[in-house]
Amino acid sequence: MTNKERASLAVAALKKEYPDSICSLTYHDPLQLLISTRLAAQCTDLRVNMVTPKLFSDFPDVCAFADADISAVEEDIRTCGLYKTKARDIIAMCQMLRDEFGGKVPDTLEELTRLPGIGRKTANLVLGDIFHKPAVVVDTHCIRLTRRLGFHNLKDPYKIEMILKDALDPKESNDFCHRLVLHGRAVCDARKPKCEQCCMKEFCETYLENEKNS
Repeated sequence: MTNKERASLAVAALKKEYPDSICSLTYHDPLQLLISTRLAAQCTDLRVNMVTPKLFSDFPDVCAFADADISAVEEDIRTCGLYKTKARDIIAMCQMLRDEFGGKVPDTLEELTRLPGIGRKTANLVLGDIFHKPAVVVDTHCIRLTRRLGFHNLKDPYKIEMILKDALDPKESNDFCHRLVLHGRAVCDARKPKCEQCCMKEFCETYLENEKNS
């Protein structure tokens, strides 16, 4: 089976299983998604969603963050982990947005990844969810599930992104990645996957190999 064939099957199965492919982070504008995704590094989306209401109330826009006292930002995000680094990045990011982008979140991968603390994963999420451009968000769920399915045997997020970008229909790629997160949490757990419940077991290389060896 080619990766394009596998991708077509996976897209169809996940679309049926999870009709609503929504981002699990709560946000109301591009800046809030950008900051929420930065906060989500090594932290659960649930925890981020608990922290951001007060954060975005205290700092409602780019200029408020750009001029913020770093200790105040740190206090609001303390429970997200790595809060000192994240606070520094958020303030520096907003200063760049204010000074170089007119206070607006840019809509290209090249510009987004210039922002402090923003890598390809976050940039692709913003491109897909905010600007509705084809995007492949390679997070831990994406890496684990696509490896188990048989798309690759890699750990490098960039290489995985390129493989999936080539295999997926561009119109489906962003929703596909959101559905991988939902499936990774509900079924394809890192430690104990519920393979018998999986909507993709019929074409999952890991499941088929385990069945053959059992």
